[in-house]
Amino acid sequence: MDFEIGDIIEMKKGHPCGGKAWKIVRIGADIRLVCTTCGAHVMLARTKVEKSLKKVLHKAGDKQE
Repeated sequence: MDFEIGDIIEMKKGHPCGGKAWKIVRIGADIRLVCTTCGAHVMLARTKVEKSLKKVLHKAGDKQE
């Protein structure tokens, strides 16, 4: 899976605050995500993120119209 910093992704399970969208802020062996609803930071292993990814909502390089 090819991730970029700034991508907005949706995971299979939501955050306890009710949000399902996450912004990628760090990439490496672990991926740091920020909940777009409450701003909580979570760091997960890349394999776990790839396994629980539902879809990419917005790519960092895409232009918004």
